[in-house]
Amino acid sequence: MRQWLGSLAFTIFLVVAVAVYASLLFATLPLPGNDPYRWAVGWARAIMRALRRFCGLDWSVSGREHLPSAAAIVLMKHSSAWETIAQILIFPRQSWVLKQELLRIPLFGWALRKLKPIAIDRKGGATAVQQVLSQGQSRLAEGNCVIIFPEGTRMPVGETRRYGLSGALLASKVGKPIVPVAHNAGFFWPRHGLLKRAGTVRVVIGPPIPTAGREPREINDEVQRWIEAQVARLVPPSS
Repeated sequence: MRQWLGSLAFTIFLVVAVAVYASLLFATLPLPGNDPYRWAVGWARAIMRALRRFCGLDWSVSGREHLPSAAAIVLMKHSSAWETIAQILIFPRQSWVLKQELLRIPLFGWALRKLKPIAIDRKGGATAVQQVLSQGQSRLAEGNCVIIFPEGTRMPVGETRRYGLSGALLASKVGKPIVPVAHNAGFFWPRHGLLKRAGTVRVVIGPPIPTAGREPREINDEVQRWIEAQVARLVPPSS
């Protein structure tokens, strides 16, 4: 019962925090030198602290040494809402490839627009891929990491689907390696349901995977093999 009550309290906090930080972002936009991204970082910190306090859910990261000093292309496992928040604190300044529908959510989506995401129509096919390629290059040139969930949607624990090619295509086009990231957040914060399990989400950042002179599908397959093998080691067998 305690875990259920904590999870409910956290969910309420999450909703309130979105409203508060989005309002602060908009209120400070006219100020000279204001950077909307700092409000995203502040929001993510507040959420992760609340998750620890209300649900007993902490997190750890290994492999930070694999993060390039310059803007990078990151492909990350997607099994929870957790990683969409934690990524803001794990990686340097970033742009996210996400679905357009998120931008239509009142306050949250309006604030998200100010953070320069790459918002795509998931049914757009080649058009969506071209959008990732063109806008991804622009974001990288600006010094941002580009973070992509190659599965395209949250997958239940123990499941995956063929990774989308846009990340491998972008990396191949700009000649940058891909940083693969695995985690077990889906076990603690499932994609559906209120309950959050207590414990520690483990994030593993892998060695950059080279892309120069390689076929995108070959790159993509290597990324998927590495991520899914790591996830299998992180998730308890009983899940």
